[in-house]
Amino acid sequence: QVQLVESGGGLVQPGGSLRLSCAASGTGFRLNTMNWYRQAPGKERTLVASITWGGTTNYADSVKGRFTISRDNARNTVFLQMNSLKPEDTAVYVCNAFNWGKTNLYWGQGTQVTVSS
Repeated sequence: QVQLVESGGGLVQPGGSLRLSCAASGTGFRLNTMNWYRQAPGKERTLVASITWGGTTNYADSVKGRFTISRDNARNTVFLQMNSLKPEDTAVYVCNAFNWGKTNLYWGQGTQVTVSS
């Protein structure tokens, strides 16, 4: 069984930065595509960014140029560097990851990001 644990959320002022991490633990696994989602109160969960094993990335239009997703395959960890944060970025950020064969999808518990002055 693979477990994902996010960290790095918090309260930040508009224009500030945060770096989220999502670390996977378990035995005998290799992760394929890893993703960051977010869900604001009263809204649906939406995809923020994704990254393949080889490093190909994809971003939601709302975060392009401000957020950067990266991963450390040796540490089974995915990161989300968030710059120029806006109040509308406030949400619970959750990571997920497929196993190598894309037969299983694992989810973390989420970390709260609040952008407010």
